[in-house]
Amino acid sequence: MNMAKTSFNDIIASDIPVLVDFSAEWCGPCKAMAPILREVAGKVGDKARIVKIDVDRNPAVAERFKVQAVPTLIVFQNGQVKWRQAGMQSAQQLTNVLNGFAGN
Repeated sequence: MNMAKTSFNDIIASDIPVLVDFSAEWCGPCKAMAPILREVAGKVGDKARIVKIDVDRNPAVAERFKVQAVPTLIVFQNGQVKWRQAGMQSAQQLTNVLNGFAGN
């Protein structure tokens, strides 16, 4: 996703849940989350969105949400933080969280 065309505020203002994966290129666990997030995306379909944010390229966004460790996963809905967790998460847990906010 090209952040220049769509602002972060526009992305998280969605009425469907948006899972933001705050990560970094140098982070091993972040790389391990990639296939998990692909699996979650396949399970939730268009009921939720998943967006990856590189904290090194987007330091202002990371600072705004006080992201201290990567990976940090935050679910936004209507611009508000609904859920957050630092560290590796299972596909099942993330799917359950997103489905909960999607109303399923």
